[in-house]
Amino acid sequence: KWREKPPLRIQSMAETVDHRLNRSSDREKSTTTTTFQCSYPFPHSPYGKPKNLSLCPSVVLSSPISSTTSSASKVGFVSKISLAPFSLKASLAAFIYTAADLSSQMIAQPSSEPYDLVRTLRMAGYGMLILGPSVHFWFNFVSKALPQRDLITTLKKIVLGQTIYGPAMTVVFFSVNAGLQGETGAEIVGRLKRDLIPTMINGVMYWPICDFVTFKFIPVHLQPLVSNSFSYLWTVYITYMASLEKVATE
Repeated sequence: KWREKPPLRIQSMAETVDHRLNRSSDREKSTTTTTFQCSYPFPHSPYGKPKNLSLCPSVVLSSPISSTTSSASKVGFVSKISLAPFSLKASLAAFIYTAADLSSQMIAQPSSEPYDLVRTLRMAGYGMLILGPSVHFWFNFVSKALPQRDLITTLKKIVLGQTIYGPAMTVVFFSVNAGLQGETGAEIVGRLKRDLIPTMINGVMYWPICDFVTFKFIPVHLQPLVSNSFSYLWTVYITYMASLEKVATE
């Protein structure tokens, strides 16, 4: 006689779906992870217990949610400043001096006189080659010499700017601009005697407020950018002063 075999015992397939939501600390990106686990048992055997065989591996699906375009652009711009501070700040200074000289010519120059392209190129070159690099090194020096950002330290930084950096750069600006226009040494000295003191007095009325905001509230790597932004109105004025007639010498 044939011995009857025991009935097959088929276990139901177990499916486990695990949804895990990982949130980053800044809440800008989130990743949804889904894991599938499948197991298929062998039929019951009289020779042993049923065994499970994993036929499908775990599958992980990730769907990052990117931040908004504006946030990404801001982060990208700040990273560019950090990676290439020298060239970027020099280019920004050249752009500001170009725009300021255009505004200065439109405001102060008579409509009968033609637009002076050479003057604008001269100002752009000064901003890129002299002012932009000098602003970069000056703010780095001040931040290392006076790293604190309290009120007293901020006032010290303002005093340094008004007594050292500001007068020095004003002398350099008038001298370089006059020299590029073909003025002699005596004419450059005469221009400095005539224009330096009035320019410095006007600078004392304008720059301390700008420097206070820059040193007190702006991070060090962004301070040259903010200072160049403040310098737009100042550059409109100083390019006008540089365009005045040279001093007559005997």
